[in-house]
Amino acid sequence: MINMSEKQIARMIDHTLLKPDSTKEQILQLCEEAKEYEFATVCVNPSWVRTAAKELKGTSVGVTTVIGFPLGATSTFTKVAETRDAIASGATEVDMVINIGALKSKDEGTVYHDIKQVVRAASGQAVVKVIIETGFLTDEEKERACLLAKEAGADFVKTSTGFGPGQATVEDIRLMRETVGPNIGVKASGGVRDAESAKAMIEAGANRIGASAGIAIVSGEKGSGSY
Repeated sequence: MINMSEKQIARMIDHTLLKPDSTKEQILQLCEEAKEYEFATVCVNPSWVRTAAKELKGTSVGVTTVIGFPLGATSTFTKVAETRDAIASGATEVDMVINIGALKSKDEGTVYHDIKQVVRAASGQAVVKVIIETGFLTDEEKERACLLAKEAGADFVKTSTGFGPGQATVEDIRLMRETVGPNIGVKASGGVRDAESAKAMIEAGANRIGASAGIAIVSGEKGSGSY
């Protein structure tokens, strides 16, 4: 197992709260925790981006939000509009869900175009992470999705929304890293709840962790929840 300090792991974590019933108080608490532990970003739904950006202004903590979430089935136009709105509200990173149905239909042109337009909308303003939702895909489809994301200029590929079937696995992270190579990021999300599982993901090739259990991960405890 790799030897990493708690602080090094913390700087790889997107401290996440995406529940539909999240309150303002909970979002503010998330931001306070992110500042205290120096997480990479907070990950919140689009309606909370402005609040999070205000709370985190002047800190090293970024603001991630989600696009086309959680199904990936909105139109490209809608995903682009969401991306522009999120950036205008203060998002520094956007995690978009691919058009899963198009990928399953072998319509790779649609998948590529969808990602490419979001990358263009975010260009020079926000990091783009592409959620491929591994729980729905065969290994071959995972590889194709990763290659399309890479070709479209994405900064990261990401395993899961946390709302679909399955969670991040070491095997999927290894496959994704081998597919995209060393020059773009791989984010493990869904089911990473303690330091041991986080280190296993990092060892397999992840350089970002999406988790609601960020504090437990860096405190040597075990968190709960699906994300």
